[in-house]
Amino acid sequence: MEDTWRAPWLWRALLRTSRLVVPLLCRLRVSGEVPAGLRHGPLILAANHVSPIDPLILMAACSRAGIAPRFMATAGLFTAPVAGAIMRACGHLRVDRHTAQVAQALPAAAEALRAGSVVLVYPEGRIGLDPWMWPERGKTGVARMAALSGAPVVPVAQWDAHRVLPYAAPKGLAGSLLRTIRQRPVVHVRFGAPIDLSGMTGTAGAQAMRATDRIVEGIAQTLAPLRADELETPRHIDRTRPPDLSRVRRNRAAGIRPH
Repeated sequence: MEDTWRAPWLWRALLRTSRLVVPLLCRLRVSGEVPAGLRHGPLILAANHVSPIDPLILMAACSRAGIAPRFMATAGLFTAPVAGAIMRACGHLRVDRHTAQVAQALPAAAEALRAGSVVLVYPEGRIGLDPWMWPERGKTGVARMAALSGAPVVPVAQWDAHRVLPYAAPKGLAGSLLRTIRQRPVVHVRFGAPIDLSGMTGTAGAQAMRATDRIVEGIAQTLAPLRADELETPRHIDRTRPPDLSRVRRNRAAGIRPH
């Protein structure tokens, strides 16, 4: 295995291309920074998930920040005729959800991190359905990846990507794209400070749950300044998003204030 993973030329080209495509859809504002010593890995980027356009937005933001992350993505993308070949050629990491192979995703991600990769993952495991659009309770995969690899975790918050492409896409895709090209809404991406995952006690499972709570809280705290005047209710509501209270965090907005 290589000591340091290097992004394939195709992925580097796509990252650069995203910086040309995204400005056609929105006005991207990137804030915060990833410490220089972490930009080439090993590093886990843990991001909130608000829209189907999120991966493209994060590609452009990461390219600006000098980061070439490997995305953890659902197996369906890897089996699609064209997208699958691109995903494999770019070195992204496959997650076979709801199958016996799902257990292979964590060791594969940990191995990629030990090889010096930057891995981008959505701890929520889906586009969030919290009606107030705060990060939902996360799955423990990110915490377990960090424990297996020793890689630091940096929270990434994004806001207003749901104004570019709503939850229901590709339904109504043409109308959504025409509207967003005309309006070019401002979309924010913010890189937060590395999350302290030290001092965890208890069983491995209990530690993973506590670390997951800390990671999601880190994303929420990074998100708060991006929506400083809409902490309780989003100004722009995506009517296509089905609300789901089952994974709402009890402290989703309580105590969160910009800082």
